[in-house]
Amino acid sequence: MTSSQPPHLPQHRQGSEPGRQNLDPHLDRYAARTAGMTASEIRALFAVASRPEVVSLAGGMPNLTALPLDSLSTQMAEVVADEGLVALQYGSAQGVPTLREQICDVMAMEGITAHPDDVVVTVGSQMGLDMVTRLFCDPGDVIIAEGPSYVGALGSFAAYQANVVHVTMDDDGLVPDALREALAQAKNAGQRVKCLYTIPNFHNPAGVTLSGPRRAEIVEICAEHDVLVIEDNPYGLLGFDGQTYPSLRSLDPENVVYLGSFSKTFASGLRVGWVLAPHAVREKLVLAAESATLCPPTLNQLVVSKYLSTHDWKGQIKTFRENYRERRDAMLSALEQHLPSGCTWTRPDGGFYVWVTVPEGIDTKAMLPRAVTARVAYASGTGFYADGFGSRQMRLSFCYPTPERIREGVRRLAGVLESEQELVRTFGHVSTRSVSGPQFPGPDTA
Repeated sequence: MTSSQPPHLPQHRQGSEPGRQNLDPHLDRYAARTAGMTASEIRALFAVASRPEVVSLAGGMPNLTALPLDSLSTQMAEVVADEGLVALQYGSAQGVPTLREQICDVMAMEGITAHPDDVVVTVGSQMGLDMVTRLFCDPGDVIIAEGPSYVGALGSFAAYQANVVHVTMDDDGLVPDALREALAQAKNAGQRVKCLYTIPNFHNPAGVTLSGPRRAEIVEICAEHDVLVIEDNPYGLLGFDGQTYPSLRSLDPENVVYLGSFSKTFASGLRVGWVLAPHAVREKLVLAAESATLCPPTLNQLVVSKYLSTHDWKGQIKTFRENYRERRDAMLSALEQHLPSGCTWTRPDGGFYVWVTVPEGIDTKAMLPRAVTARVAYASGTGFYADGFGSRQMRLSFCYPTPERIREGVRRLAGVLESEQELVRTFGHVSTRSVSGPQFPGPDTA
C-alpha cells in the first residue's frame, strides 16, 4: 500500500545564527570570495540618473554619434551574408587570426612589436583583466595599484581575494619613490607582491598621464623586484594633441602584460578586447579563456576586422579625439566658472575623465543622492579605492554629454556643492569615512 503523504521537502537553510532568518536562502552556500562583492555606488541610483532630465557626468560611455552607422550596418550585413557559416559558429578561444594580426598593427602605434600568436582576444578588456588576475593571484597576494584606480580592476582583485595597496600619483602619474616604498613595506611585512596594475595613459579616473622618464623607471623597479606589470591601456590613442606615448610593454616585453580594447576607439557594445602576454603566459591565457567563455563571439570579431580593413579607422580616432577635446574644454571652463573656492581638479590631455577634489568637510558619497535630486550625477571617489578613501573626490566624465549639457551639469553640481558648504559652516564637519571598499562596475561606471 503506497502512502498518500507528500514526500518530505528539504528546508532551505536560513543562515548560520539561530533564530535569525536571512532573505537569501542560499547565503550559507556562497564561496568566501563573494563576501567582498558589492555593486558600484552609482548603479543603485542609475535608474534615476539615466532619466533625460538628469545630466549624468558619471558614466564612461563613449560617444558613438560620430561613427558611420550607415556603412557599418551594410558591412555587418555583408559579414553575415558572406561569412555567416564562420561568423555564427564557434571559434578559437584565442580569437580570429586576421583580427589578431590587425591588433598588432594597432599596438605598433605605441611602439609595440608583437606576434599575433601572443595575442588573445577577449570579451572586452575586463575579461582579460579577470583572467590575468585569476592566473597570477592567490588569496592574500598583494597587487599594487595607483590611488585612485579603475573600479572594475578593484572588483576583479577583490573577487580573487587579492589585497590592493595604493600608490600615490601626481600630475605626472604614478610616483616611482612611492612604488619603491610600497614594495619595501610589503617585503618587511612578509607579503608577496605579485603585480603592479597601472593605467599609464589618461588615467581612469584621475585623468593624468605617466611621464616618459617615469615609464622606464617604473618598469625597471618592477623587474628588479620580480613584480609583473599589468598595463591597462584603453585610452592610449585618444590624446587630444594626437600624441601617443611609448607603452610599458614596449620597454619590457617579458615582464608586461598589456590589455587593449576597441571599446573606446570603435564600439563598446561589441565587447572586443585583447591581452598581449609574454609568450610563456599565452597558453595559460587561452585555457583560462576557454573555461570562461569557450570562445569570444566570432561575429563581433569579424565585424571589427572588417571595420579595420575597410574604414579609415585612424581618421575615425582623430574625429573621436576632436569630439572629446571639445567636451573636455567645455568641462574645464565650466569648472573654472562655477565651482566654489577650495575645489581643485586635474586637466587631462586625453581620455574621458576629470578628477575633482572638494573642500574639507564635504563627503561626495553622502552628497550623491542630493546631487541626483538636483538633476546631476557623478561617480563618488570612494568607489575608486580599495580602502575606503576618496570621500573628498569625484570623477566627472565628459565623454558622452554634449558640451551644452556638460556646462549645465557643472552649474547644477556647483549649486549642490555650495549648499553642502553652507551645511558644513552651519553644523560643522562630521567625519564619515567610507569603508565600502572595492565595487563591481556596471556600464554606467566603466
